[in-house]
Amino acid sequence: MDELDKAILRELQSDARMTNRDLAAAVGVSPTTALDRTRALRQRKVIRGALLDVDLAAIGRPVQALIAIRVRPPSRRNIEGFRNWVSELPDTLGVYVTTGTEDFIVHVAVPDNASLYAFVIDRLTERPEVADVRTSIVYEHIRNHRIAPAGP
Repeated sequence: MDELDKAILRELQSDARMTNRDLAAAVGVSPTTALDRTRALRQRKVIRGALLDVDLAAIGRPVQALIAIRVRPPSRRNIEGFRNWVSELPDTLGVYVTTGTEDFIVHVAVPDNASLYAFVIDRLTERPEVADVRTSIVYEHIRNHRIAPAGP
């Protein structure tokens, strides 16, 4: 990645919906060059898409939690089966497959504490491979939407 690619990424991370003309002006190149470079970044899978940032409280999911889960026995079948199941649940925002004490960290957003309790007790602990669950409520979630490429 050269400096122009990095500049394009920086601008698109700031506003993925900006027009190609505005992008070109922001990085100091012609619209054709900006379009060609953006297409190349997509073809190389550097840019994989654009996501809609939703206010979770505004859609009725103000309570977030991180749930640490251990599965037993820790076989590929159990790990992949649980991962696939939990990632499809409507309350799940993200799934992290981890090393260490926990096998997973699951990030959820739910309407209230009763819903969080039901998610943990009625859904997670009912799974036969789930050996342990620890839940931490998220007070505040701050995300960095602009990450620079590594390197010189």
